[in-house]
Amino acid sequence: MPKMKTNSAAKKRFTLTATGKIKRKHAYKNHILTKKSKDRKKRLVKFAIVNKADEGNVKRLLTIGK
Repeated sequence: MPKMKTNSAAKKRFTLTATGKIKRKHAYKNHILTKKSKDRKKRLVKFAIVNKADEGNVKRLLTIGK
């Protein structure tokens, strides 16, 4: 059986932490920023952790584990 290919889009969007969690960026930080408050934009800069329910799908795209 051939090797599994990593999904290129997922490779660019997600990173793995040392503890095995998956980091992601927040949405809504690209354009139309004038109407968004400074506090909201500052919050959106920080990384978030992928939800437990979605973790399996992301790991499959990144070909981590089985």
